[in-house]
Amino acid sequence: MNPRRPARRGRLPLSLRRSPVAWERQRPTWREARPAVIAQALKRAQARPSGNWFVVGATRDIRADRPLARTVAGQEIVVWRDATGRLVAGPGVCPHLGAPLRDSPVRCGTLVCHWHGLALRGAPFAGWEPLPAYDDGVLVWVRLDDVGGEPPLEAPVVPARPALARAVTAVYVGVGACEPEDVVANRLDPWHGAWFHPYSFVDLTVVDTPGTTGKAPARAEGAEGSEGEEGGEAATAQEDGFVVDVSFRVAGRLVVPVRAVFTAPEPRTVVMHITEGEGRSSVVETHATPLGADDRGRPRTAVVEAVVAASDRRGFAVARGMSPLLRPLVRAAAGRLWRDDLAYAERRWQLRSTGRFPG
Repeated sequence: MNPRRPARRGRLPLSLRRSPVAWERQRPTWREARPAVIAQALKRAQARPSGNWFVVGATRDIRADRPLARTVAGQEIVVWRDATGRLVAGPGVCPHLGAPLRDSPVRCGTLVCHWHGLALRGAPFAGWEPLPAYDDGVLVWVRLDDVGGEPPLEAPVVPARPALARAVTAVYVGVGACEPEDVVANRLDPWHGAWFHPYSFVDLTVVDTPGTTGKAPARAEGAEGSEGEEGGEAATAQEDGFVVDVSFRVAGRLVVPVRAVFTAPEPRTVVMHITEGEGRSSVVETHATPLGADDRGRPRTAVVEAVVAASDRRGFAVARGMSPLLRPLVRAAAGRLWRDDLAYAERRWQLRSTGRFPG
């Protein structure tokens, strides 16, 4: 296989496809997308420690007047900030008579049950016990030891990111009828990109897969360290990456070519690092959080995808200033991709659950 390196950066962040190929004439990837390679990458991801941490939402979703509510593996969870700004998390069921705390207001950092006024300030009280919580600046995590069943970690395994002060961030949340492993398996199949998402990706080539060369993928330049990562585990995840050359379609023949590396630092997370080309050091993190069963008994999983975009171009400072306008556009683009990718994950779960999955 001949790796296609991203073109040298020009004055503008766009390139022109010189010899575009129609969708139906592009090179088939089904022979390269070997089910065993995807399955083994998934198995290795599932073997990595999570410390029982689960992503529950975006940092920006923590409001001053109401808690952020999520059901994780059937457990109701509420998250808010106390009077000092400290992140607080705990059960979403009032210990008095079971009121849904998701519907209760926060007043001066105190969550006040709207049934009988039981006031929760973040400390153990009246049978309510807080849960470990963590804010990494983009996402909010909660540790559920009885759900994860692993040895707990003090902090979650947060992927390496560019400095947030110099980045544009956006978070998309979607829900599908599948399990977290189906979401992770989707992201560990980079070969489907140009076929399944031709509106976003073209000229895709997987130039390295886990176990083919034994080389560690290049670490994204400018990436911050991760407080929650154990050194050995981080290195193992970096060595177990899919290296992809791909062009993001902008309009017509205008594209942005990059090299990206997909890694799975923990069982419910897959990260795409841009290592060459425009936006080098940018990341897209896909986190899968189990929610519980729906009314038909099917598992439901939340996809929480964080985009942390960075660039050393002068004009990017203007983009950062326009973050409030850019975030809805980024979320819309992610939503279009996940409309398809959740169909992939849901189909995978449906086949697995009926013993028909060929992989």
